[in-house]
Amino acid sequence: MFGYIRADRPYLYMKDDVLYKAMYCGVCKGISSVCGQTARMGLSYDVTFLSIILHNIAGVDVKIEKSHCLTHVIRAKPMAQVDEITRMLGAVNTELVYYKYTDDINDGDKGRGKRLWFVKGHKRAQKAYPEISRIIKERLAEQEEREKSGVESLDIAADATANILCELSGYILGEKRSAYTDGLFYLVGKWIYLIDALDDYDKDVKKGAYNPFVLTYKKESKRALIESHAEEIGFTFESIFAGIRENLEKIPFRFNRDLSDNILLRGIPAQTKRIIGCADCACKKGEQ
Repeated sequence: MFGYIRADRPYLYMKDDVLYKAMYCGVCKGISSVCGQTARMGLSYDVTFLSIILHNIAGVDVKIEKSHCLTHVIRAKPMAQVDEITRMLGAVNTELVYYKYTDDINDGDKGRGKRLWFVKGHKRAQKAYPEISRIIKERLAEQEEREKSGVESLDIAADATANILCELSGYILGEKRSAYTDGLFYLVGKWIYLIDALDDYDKDVKKGAYNPFVLTYKKESKRALIESHAEEIGFTFESIFAGIRENLEKIPFRFNRDLSDNILLRGIPAQTKRIIGCADCACKKGEQ
């Protein structure tokens, strides 16, 4: 679930590249502020994206200052200062990592040792932001139940994960929440689940693990899946891109939105095309 939402760096303005890196550091500091130093090991670009767009929609100005940290001891670099949104996202990041390793343990994979790094942070996140912990825990439990039931529908399979981002964004935005922000973050969450499932296709076939693409298309490999259903798979993702664009048009942004647009309208389609590995399928149309 982690690491898929990235900016399309070659198309970033220099100012936005500086902001992107500063926001990444800001989330790291937010994790440390709420959950402790060891929880910083789970820092995710996905949560950095949430920080970028939620600050903008909420109208909370990001203050950037040159600072040092554990990984930048000698030379100071621009970092976003910690605020309440960053603290909440620090809890989000830690809880998602903790439950990811919990899921790995339940699946029989090696995750017990890695999860130890996040146990204290998990407890601190639960105490500081119980609603965030509740949303993540309940929705992930729902996700697990759907996977155990073996649902074949891509939409139903992705629904619980999509609702995690929808509900978390709504909680963080408060009065700035709208039907359009719900729609945007629901679709981004749906994309994360489906692109992760497609990326893990071959691994899940080998392990016999749940994967909605495997159940729906029953191909022996991702390559065979794409060769047979490239247009259909591409259309699935293009529908998500279209919904993202439609919701974005209805959401008022308080500050410059170049970085958010780069991630949503270029970065996500570029990642999709990379993982699908095709040049001519419908997913290419989403990169505008």
